Amino acid sequence: MGIDSATNAARLFHFVMIKPTHYDDDGYPIQWLRSAIPSNTLACLNGLAEDARARQVLGEGVEIRLHTYDETNRRVRPDKIIRMVRQEGGRVLIGLVGVQSNQFARAVDLARPFLAAGFPVCIGGFHVSGCTAMLPEMPKEMRDAQAMGISFFCGESEDGRLDEVLRDAYAGTLKPMYNFMDDLPSLEGEPAPILPAKHVSRTSGSLSSIDLGRGCPYQCSFCTIINVQGRKSRFRSADDLEKIVRENYAQGIGRFFITDDNFARNRQWEPLFDRLIAMREGEKMNIGFTIQVDTLCHKIPNFIEKASRAGVRRVFIGLENINPDNLLAAKKRQNKITDYRIMLQKWRDHGAITYAGYILGLPADTKESILRDIEIIKRELPVDILEFFFLTPLPGSEDHKRLLAQGVWMDADLNKYDLNHRVSHHSKMSDKEWEEAYRAAWLAYYTPEHLRTILRRTAASKAGRPSTTLTTILWFLLMLLFEGVHPLEGGAVRLKYRRDRRHGLPLENPLLFYPRYWGGTAIKLAKYAAVYWRARRTLKEVLNAPDRWTYTDLAIAPPQADEFESLDLYHATSGGEAALARKRREDAIRVETDAHHHAAPAEAAE
Repeated sequence: MGIDSATNAARLFHFVMIKPTHYDDDGYPIQWLRSAIPSNTLACLNGLAEDARARQVLGEGVEIRLHTYDETNRRVRPDKIIRMVRQEGGRVLIGLVGVQSNQFARAVDLARPFLAAGFPVCIGGFHVSGCTAMLPEMPKEMRDAQAMGISFFCGESEDGRLDEVLRDAYAGTLKPMYNFMDDLPSLEGEPAPILPAKHVSRTSGSLSSIDLGRGCPYQCSFCTIINVQGRKSRFRSADDLEKIVRENYAQGIGRFFITDDNFARNRQWEPLFDRLIAMREGEKMNIGFTIQVDTLCHKIPNFIEKASRAGVRRVFIGLENINPDNLLAAKKRQNKITDYRIMLQKWRDHGAITYAGYILGLPADTKESILRDIEIIKRELPVDILEFFFLTPLPGSEDHKRLLAQGVWMDADLNKYDLNHRVSHHSKMSDKEWEEAYRAAWLAYYTPEHLRTILRRTAASKAGRPSTTLTTILWFLLMLLFEGVHPLEGGAVRLKYRRDRRHGLPLENPLLFYPRYWGGTAIKLAKYAAVYWRARRTLKEVLNAPDRWTYTDLAIAPPQADEFESLDLYHATSGGEAALARKRREDAIRVETDAHHHAAPAEAAE
């Protein structure tokens, strides 16, 4: 290379950020024309990288070009990226970002051609961070990847950590491991998460993302967040939030998924909501939000009221189970089934669509008890969307660490660790029973009859949004019936590419692959349409029902004095009985305490 060429190469640096997907059961990347949920990690890294570029962290005169790929909605062609870098010249870093355990195999496969081309590759995300935080030694898949030449980034990239990696990659001195797990950074004042509008347009509803806090104080044994992001919560400020929203709004983006695992535990929730309320009500900005909360959020004064005014329209709730024995076994002690009804009713009264996560395979579960509990939920709890997950020992969780130390079998294929596959054994159910229970649970909840019930409940509320509720249910139902993926991994129009198949699996004959793919797509779209029109007819009937506004049922009826005696929620399990007994004791203590407080002033006056 001549002096001029070397000088030009030194003045240009490509930072390629790829959020990988994972493989379906046939070995093809799960990818869509429009995906469901945006990648907040990709938005955070892109925002940090844009800030690093503005600060010229590689030196004056060095141009940093940023390239972002979310593989859930955009095909990644390593050959084209390699060709682009070689044609434009310069140095490069390939960052595989936000890699979860189920995406690790795909991330390594994407890395292979880049490594062969001599490009440095670094993998970050929950898998490498969780394993580093929880395991006494690096697991085999990480050792094998490191032997290939892949570097790892463990922890979070704020507070100048990304700068260090970019400088090392630019200098050709990328380290095998960057470990920041013991030093989690502050978020306040850090660059805003942002993606170009052209990327956001590839998500359903043009949804972008924000994280306003990281870390969680609870100790759920199945959770990786507490071990990757820590149990001490860290927050962005209201000024940070306003900046994030305005920068996105300037691009025409007004819908956001706040990715905090539990926004109700954010100590700054009120000034954050107040700032959004000022923007919505004072400036008439058309912005809306989806948040994740715990089952205690309704006990925070004004939380739900202000959430509604701030534009919160969808709420993910970690219900997890209705058997208190299961909740205790998972260290989900904060969940009280005696709070579930009033909490869900309050969100309903404020027009939010509720999504409840529900774990199948906790210790007290059997196939029969799971189906019994689902019927109780359908009858007694006003939840809109119920999303089921296998209890999964995710690397980075306490469950995984414990099973590994005990030598208990766990599936070696990380691609299956997507909460939609069974990867361990159950103490009461056979493998077959557990898998059957998982499939049966989805079918038991999403029946045509229960779809009608959910719509009737929504249509009876002045704050309800029946059409939006229907499209949300249909998203889940269509993924369940026709796509074979978890609805949260779903999307609009499945894409498959013959040459993108998982490393080690044979390429299929094009004469077989393409007719099956295109023919299968046409058949699915026809089935989609049939389900859609049936559902639309149901919605029309519900909206035109003469008793639309007077409809009620057990789940949405106001609390009754005798409901603790009559509801199966509290009497189907011994744990439910115990939870009810605890509530009665707590109520009695509260009444006695209140009486004492009222009596004290009177005694003082005498």
